[in-house]
Amino acid sequence: MNGNDTKRLSRLTAILTQLQTKRILTATELAQKFSVSIRTIYRDIRALEQAGVPVVTEEGKGYSLMEDYRIPPVMFTESQANALILAEQLVLKNKDASFISDYLEAIDKIKAVLKQSVRHKANLLTDRTRFDQNIHRERTSNNVSALQFALTNFRLTKIEYVNEAQQSSVRLIEPFALLSTDNWLLVAWCRSRNQFRYFRLDRIKHLDVLNQSFTPHNMTLQDFFDKYH
Repeated sequence: MNGNDTKRLSRLTAILTQLQTKRILTATELAQKFSVSIRTIYRDIRALEQAGVPVVTEEGKGYSLMEDYRIPPVMFTESQANALILAEQLVLKNKDASFISDYLEAIDKIKAVLKQSVRHKANLLTDRTRFDQNIHRERTSNNVSALQFALTNFRLTKIEYVNEAQQSSVRLIEPFALLSTDNWLLVAWCRSRNQFRYFRLDRIKHLDVLNQSFTPHNMTLQDFFDKYH
């Protein structure tokens, strides 16, 4: 096997990993990622198909893998996958570029073996989480996992909340994003106030994730910042 063959095999493996990680990828995205022509990506996709990989071509959209196709057969629960997303955000604050690169490649491989439904939720949580490193304060919260679940499954949540003036109230909220600054903050649509509000997790005294779903807010976290800040 010559150098070009080795490089192509490595790229085919990487493309397979990418396809397992995300719902749909375009030929343009893959060509840019691997610094090759779109025509080369077309040939690579055909090679994967000939090797028996069930690549689904969606006209005008891109490529995906048939549902339930994943290698190797490793299973993660939804809460375990969510915990990995928080770890990913923390690693991104590391100063060592090579360490970040290696970790992100590992996370891609982990995401690749998740069921499609869990993988979609993991990608959503990645988009809705911000983590700023702060080593001087202790974060105290027992609600992160429950709120991750509520956020990615679009479940209404009832909280007992104590504000800065030590006034307690019960709120019905639609969790939208998690931010970690000096404290854990939840961005959520508050049905009591009929607007987006920030809630400090250490001030949530009781939390119930309800069976009732809410309609997802059709915007990214960056869209939220652009609109409300």
